Amino acid sequence: MPIRPPMLVLRSLLFNIAFYANLIARLVLYVPLLAMPRPWLRAAVRDWARSSLWLMRVIAGISVEFRGQENIPQSGFLIASKHQSAWETFALFAVFPDSAYVLKRELALIPFFGWYTLKSRMIPVDRTAGAAALATMTDRVGEEIANGRQVIIFPEGTRRPAGAPPDYKFGVVQLYHRLGVPCLPVALNSGLFWPRRSFIRRPGTIVVEFLPVIPAGLTRSKFRTLLITRIEDASDRLLAEGRAASGMPRGREAVHTA
Repeated sequence: MPIRPPMLVLRSLLFNIAFYANLIARLVLYVPLLAMPRPWLRAAVRDWARSSLWLMRVIAGISVEFRGQENIPQSGFLIASKHQSAWETFALFAVFPDSAYVLKRELALIPFFGWYTLKSRMIPVDRTAGAAALATMTDRVGEEIANGRQVIIFPEGTRRPAGAPPDYKFGVVQLYHRLGVPCLPVALNSGLFWPRRSFIRRPGTIVVEFLPVIPAGLTRSKFRTLLITRIEDASDRLLAEGRAASGMPRGREAVHTA
């Protein structure tokens, strides 16, 4: 039986209170880990991500399905993920053993949160610095991948509404070409259930699909075309699946241009 809007609002409100209370409590409790070796904080962050997914399932009625985990390579590589929601900014910690996000420099300046991003060796980018920022980002990403880490980048740079036309930036192409590393494309439908700029959390199943790895060595144009096609086609399929399973109205599908 579909959840009535008042119940949807109530469950969303309760979840958001629990989610942010859990986040704030852990930001305080984890302070001593700033003086410990990085693996200690890494384990704590993964535990926070899993606890957030548990709260989401129990309170908001949103479960998660990870598909294609057999496509995940070993050791260090680049991850290019669709970005529809704030959800994927923490949920992927639960999957990858030693991930590093490419993120806005402003986030690293936030008290507590910023301290953890620095300790965890996340990769802040000053988007106002132009070519210099791209060069610095490339060096940092290469360093982390060489250390066996999984570096996560959102190729569109910011959250896009579910089904919106793609808007891929040059940064991911630069990283792939300059570093000569494989890239794991990631499709998802999180925007249906955790919409951007909304406190509503709609019950259903978020599906994340790890697609076949794009091997190193392709030309810039071929890589870009293949990346967009794989992520967008799979994300549209997951959006249609999510709408059908949750009884949502069919949305207008994105028109893809490589």
